Amino acid sequence: MHLNYHFLKFLCPELDTLLANKDLVVCFSQNKDELVMGFTDDISEVYIRANLNPSNTCLSFPDEYKRSKKNSADIFQEIIGNTVKSVKVLSNERAFTLTFNSGKLLLFKLHGNRSNVLLYPSIEALPNTIFRNELKEDKNQLIAPLERELEISYERFVLLDGNAASFMPTLGKIPRSWLKSKGYITASIAEKWQLMEEMLDMLSTPLFSIIHENDQYELTLLPAQKALFSTHNPVEACNEYFRYAVIYQAFEKEKNTISKALEEQKKKTEAYIKKTSVKLKELQHSSPPSQTADIIMANLHQIPPGTQEVTLFDFYQNKEITVQLKKGTSPQKHAENLYRKSKNRKIEIQQLEKNLDEKESHFLELSELLDELLTIDGFKDLREFTKSNQLFNKPKDKQETLPFKRFEIDGFEVLVGKSAKANDQLLRQFAWKEDLWLHAKDVSGSHVLIKHKAGQSISKTTLERSAELAAYYSKSKSESLAAVMYTPCKYVRKVKGSAPGAVMVDKEKVIMVKPIGPN
Repeated sequence: MHLNYHFLKFLCPELDTLLANKDLVVCFSQNKDELVMGFTDDISEVYIRANLNPSNTCLSFPDEYKRSKKNSADIFQEIIGNTVKSVKVLSNERAFTLTFNSGKLLLFKLHGNRSNVLLYPSIEALPNTIFRNELKEDKNQLIAPLERELEISYERFVLLDGNAASFMPTLGKIPRSWLKSKGYITASIAEKWQLMEEMLDMLSTPLFSIIHENDQYELTLLPAQKALFSTHNPVEACNEYFRYAVIYQAFEKEKNTISKALEEQKKKTEAYIKKTSVKLKELQHSSPPSQTADIIMANLHQIPPGTQEVTLFDFYQNKEITVQLKKGTSPQKHAENLYRKSKNRKIEIQQLEKNLDEKESHFLELSELLDELLTIDGFKDLREFTKSNQLFNKPKDKQETLPFKRFEIDGFEVLVGKSAKANDQLLRQFAWKEDLWLHAKDVSGSHVLIKHKAGQSISKTTLERSAELAAYYSKSKSESLAAVMYTPCKYVRKVKGSAPGAVMVDKEKVIMVKPIGPN
């Protein structure tokens, strides 16, 4: 209700007393949609700070205001030095005029997201300057048509069938909500009139309260049980409302943004912990592949050539089990693969345990940060909290964007391109001639590099795992078995004019693997 006629009719007489015979000595803007005006006489000075931001328009009247040395523009310079004659609210309108002895006027039109301040050479003329130039229709706004007279009588009320909006269009959201809460819609015409009289009586009482409802701060003339602030002084009410609605509301918004970001991180971390704990438990309690390999090697004489399924005695569990064998792979080779998987499982378990410890520590850290955030109640402490905990990285456009995903396999760094253009960048900027290049054969997919390490050869295990990634990040992802070609980078070249990611390859070899993504 801070922009409402029923509040302005109390505010304007107070401003009339406060500003009368004071000279306008400064008028400027240093923030978008904010106008600051300074008035003084031989005794005191007063400022009007009009925040005309469409999302939160409000006025305040500080005793002092420090102007910035830069990013500041002078406004309405033609009335600097003019003396204030009067401040007057327009009848039944969300607007008031500030009249100078020169006859010039400033109209404060407080129409929500279309609020503006207009300068008139006289009360009958069109404005010659407006503050928010984007509101072009205001250039044709005369003052007189804004004022209106309303007949507040029972006869007119009955004639309008008790329609509150038609009878009293100046009410605003809060009074209308109050009427609705009292059963106004279904009440009889006599009951409606009684509620309307009660409402008008409250709106005629100079008691101003600030409340917090639906995550918004509101200034109301209605009695409030949980008022954050109450006063009989409208100027004081404006100043306090500005503190809550602009300054503290901005603080709360920033604080909530940080809180939501931390909560989201905490939620993701918790989900990872649960998922990884289940996976780790399964790996720790399931029989290692090496046991099946031992059983195969101990019973080689019982496995006929070309067999894909065989029943063997499991001396670990003291019972017979069915073992699946791969077509075209000898039992010895299958056992070798199982021994390798068993070794990799140990490494995987160690890595999962390490990751789980890190995530659990991170979860506790996030919980502590959220607890600390709850205790912060000012911008300075909030900014220090954000900075000291490095909660937000540099903006995306300032971050280094790498064209690849990075993995580590058996101590080797493995890079996987993110897109066709990224594949080109990967080869152009991050590849060395002795790096090993891999790519799914005859299909589109990511380029994969195993970075060369001096004095160390790439093991078959490393090659196979890297090939699994190359197959996974390709169109062969859904295949049960995929062909992946590989060759040193010195045999991979880009042909001028070819499509992104397209290359010519020499001396390649091919390996067959199952497409398997990151663990």
